[in-house]
Amino acid sequence: MSGQTVELEKSEAGGSASSAGQAADEKAAPAKPSRKSELIGWIRYIILLTLGLFLLTHTIGLDRVHGHSMAPTLGDGNILLINKVSTYFAQPAAGDVVIVDSAALGYSIVKRVIATEGDNVAIHEGIVYVNGRALPEMYTTGKAADMEEAAVRPGCVFVLGDNREPGESLDSRSPELGQVPVKEIQGYALVSLLPWRGIAKPLEGIG
Repeated sequence: MSGQTVELEKSEAGGSASSAGQAADEKAAPAKPSRKSELIGWIRYIILLTLGLFLLTHTIGLDRVHGHSMAPTLGDGNILLINKVSTYFAQPAAGDVVIVDSAALGYSIVKRVIATEGDNVAIHEGIVYVNGRALPEMYTTGKAADMEEAAVRPGCVFVLGDNREPGESLDSRSPELGQVPVKEIQGYALVSLLPWRGIAKPLEGIG
């Protein structure tokens, strides 16, 4: 009788240990996420990805300079860091280097804003005058041909390339481009990344 009692106690003890081990394994095993939580996770991921792409394409960007119309400030092949977000709430100012998606030309160009709507622009003996005052342009090369005074139309800007050598820059002096509608400005050049260099804007005295 005592032997049966001992065996029974051992059996009960073994069963208890087995049950405890099984319970511990169940507690240790991670719970599988439900389909609902997986769906929520994917939705969050898609929202974050969409937001990231929107910010990348509408706030900053990169552009490449083609040609020598902006020499010596920018050269052919320079990679520019572009500020796009300012086009939504700020107006271009004299001195800004802008990327223009020109409807007249059918392609994008990089130029410098010289005057904005309401300003009067003229060129005499290679010197650019805005509202009768000579621009202190220390970043240009070459001598621009004379141009009679012209008023900048509402909603437009007058742009020039920094390279003023004849035939080097297709800009607002040319009837092919003319004055540029502000809505065609796609961004503002902040800096040249390759090669690394700043973009001069010493246009005091305008007004």
